[in-house]
Amino acid sequence: MSDSDDVSEKEVAEFIEDFNILKNEISRVVVGHKELTENIIVCLLSKGHALIEGVPGLGKTHLIKTLGTVLGLKSSRIQFTPDLMPADIIGTNMLMKNEEGINVIQFSEGPVFSQVILADEINRATPKTQSALLEAMQEQQVTVWGNTRKLKGPFIVLATQNPIEMEGTYPLPEAQLDRFFFKLIVRYPDTKELGEIIDLTTRAEVISVSPISDEVKIEKMQNLIRSVPVPEEVRDYAVKILQATHPESEVGTFAKYIRYGASPRGVQSMILSGKVFALMSGRYNVSFGDIRRAAYPSLRHRIILSFEGEADSITPDKIIESILISVKES
Repeated sequence: MSDSDDVSEKEVAEFIEDFNILKNEISRVVVGHKELTENIIVCLLSKGHALIEGVPGLGKTHLIKTLGTVLGLKSSRIQFTPDLMPADIIGTNMLMKNEEGINVIQFSEGPVFSQVILADEINRATPKTQSALLEAMQEQQVTVWGNTRKLKGPFIVLATQNPIEMEGTYPLPEAQLDRFFFKLIVRYPDTKELGEIIDLTTRAEVISVSPISDEVKIEKMQNLIRSVPVPEEVRDYAVKILQATHPESEVGTFAKYIRYGASPRGVQSMILSGKVFALMSGRYNVSFGDIRRAAYPSLRHRIILSFEGEADSITPDKIIESILISVKES
């Protein structure tokens, strides 16, 4: 490892230790999902939000609730349903009586006033209710009746959605999809993991996790990430990958299947998460490999397929794979 004026060897060592402690504590009660767990922590440290897609029963909700406990942060769960209203999320003004018996208007906070928010089955709520999270996700604040209230950091929204159920769902609009730092896919457990799940969930002993972190430690890790340098050629490589997602690009073999490409938030996501991946590996600056690793979760929800793409069953991951093969590092 080479020295850097921005990040010291001690800071990198502390970061790796804290990161691994978090990951290992979660793995005590969550079987498998190693990559998923890492990427959710990357989102938190990058001050981003994650959209988590997977069929029911794969442990998405359990993982997120465990994360909130381990981090020592205030967490809340919002079950999205078609009849959920924006006020159920952000809160509302209520008429209350004070100690003197006089009627006063008092604001009652909704579940968004937490730090780790599980937005369960977010695509089951109407667009009006979904949009109640937009201001909180982008600006870490909510506005009610003209009054703006700041949300306490660290703050992360972890939203889940089911990819196979279409009835009674409302697809997230592109503007809200773009506000998610990562889109993560939950895979099925393999044979060994299924055995571990059975052993863990059917025995009498219940394993619990304890808070092993706090706001100060997390914010320190978040600030350290911003100090990791990005070589100019690596930054340009990330820009080329982003530009290759646009339909007018001639890079790759799937340009005709793209209706809209990724916004600048896509390259911001690749760079910031690349910095975390670099620190996780004990390196002082971002590499080409870090950008490639970040490309899939950063871009898959930002590529909107054309009609031809939908008809030919082309997926955003196939397009990203083609782009990574075609875009050269130099």
